Amino acid sequence: MPAATRFAQAHPLGAVTASEEALYEFTLSPLLERQQRQESNARSYPRRLPLALKRGRGIEVEDVEGRTFIDCLAGAGTLALGHNHAVVIEAIQQVLADELPLHTLDLTTPVKDQFVQDLFGLLPQAFATDAKIQFCGPTGTDAVEAALKLVRTATGRSTVLSFHGGYHGMSLGALALMGSLGAKQPMGAMVGQGVQFMPYPYDYRCPFGLGGEAGVRANLNYLENLLNDPESGVQKPAAVILEVVQGEGGVVPADLDWLRGVRRITEEAGIALIVDEIQSGFGRTGKMFAFEHAGIVPDVVVLSKAIGGSLPLAVMVYREWLDKWLPGAHAGTFRGNQMAMAAGSAVMRYLKDHDLPAHAGQMGARLREHLLRLQRDFPQLGDVRGRGLMLGVELVEPDGRLDLQGHPPRDSALARRIQRECLKRGLILELGGRDGAVVRFLPPLIITAEQVDEVMARFERALSAAIQN
Repeated sequence: MPAATRFAQAHPLGAVTASEEALYEFTLSPLLERQQRQESNARSYPRRLPLALKRGRGIEVEDVEGRTFIDCLAGAGTLALGHNHAVVIEAIQQVLADELPLHTLDLTTPVKDQFVQDLFGLLPQAFATDAKIQFCGPTGTDAVEAALKLVRTATGRSTVLSFHGGYHGMSLGALALMGSLGAKQPMGAMVGQGVQFMPYPYDYRCPFGLGGEAGVRANLNYLENLLNDPESGVQKPAAVILEVVQGEGGVVPADLDWLRGVRRITEEAGIALIVDEIQSGFGRTGKMFAFEHAGIVPDVVVLSKAIGGSLPLAVMVYREWLDKWLPGAHAGTFRGNQMAMAAGSAVMRYLKDHDLPAHAGQMGARLREHLLRLQRDFPQLGDVRGRGLMLGVELVEPDGRLDLQGHPPRDSALARRIQRECLKRGLILELGGRDGAVVRFLPPLIITAEQVDEVMARFERALSAAIQN
């Protein structure tokens, strides 16, 4: 029996001891060689995670070499129930068995109607009561594009306020809303100019050098002043778009009072509030939707990732007062993905029936406790933050020059070493934030307490090894 097979059978959770780490010495397999040779230079994940995967179950994946990994990336948050969950597989098989049309454009079907009822049943009643839904193309960025078109049509205005650190997709319109400059610089002038960037309440590195309540007050005052100052140079916007927890921006959670303040300011000014729940929605943060933590009612919510039960699907849900566009104003060939709708309904019902948002909150608290314990022993863990099972750790250089708030500089090199050491120990994690200095945890919501403990045991060993190197 091959060593890798013995290893997988002996460790059902994929536990890795120091003596077994040699199994995770990565070489370029034929599949990876061909990928490197034939795929676009724009490929991203394989550069840091050189894996050729062949099987997935629950929170684990197995590669073509027979090595198992705990997956704390989970399709960038897409796999709420992990890989190949029974209810998802059953829903997909039922669609095939019933010979349902797989492609329907925007024609309705019983599957589509059930999907809408399931989704509206999860949304807060104050929002769902007069809500409309637009099925978009297969990715979240298309839902963002639809939202931009909707609010500009409804208000007759073109300016949109976005935030430092924001991420809303990679198509040209959505890219114009992105805080990160890296993907935008090669483009030159952006499509849809008229985006004004605002400071996000990044508490650990407050843009006002304040942090805490003072930083939140300054931030809200800045926004309110900009919208009311006739000399601000910024035209009244059609909308403000934000993430309740910035994912790619470094798992930065917005202060809840700040969110309530933004909602008050936009409502008083007649400005639509777009909340991007593409990564944070469907139980990820400990509530069904992240904006529920603040008790606000947005005007537009964009949704994707977990909504399709691992299959491509994106929708926009919005309040009726915005529904002023004409027939055909937004379309997309693959907005009628019946299999994704069936799988999405199965996931939504499972989330509700098993109260997975509460479970995510509990497991996230357990994961955070582990990280805070490590932070006491490792000053390189500068900030532990996030909500539910959407957590991040910002790596820092403890002896570096302190900023205005007394925090040391980011250490992106250490973050990369930690990611590599985690991979060697059978743990898949992704990086994000400024300079890629934040290690991110996005495990499936079904993760158990035992599995959380195993994730952190591997992370601690990886952290120690990365610091020693």
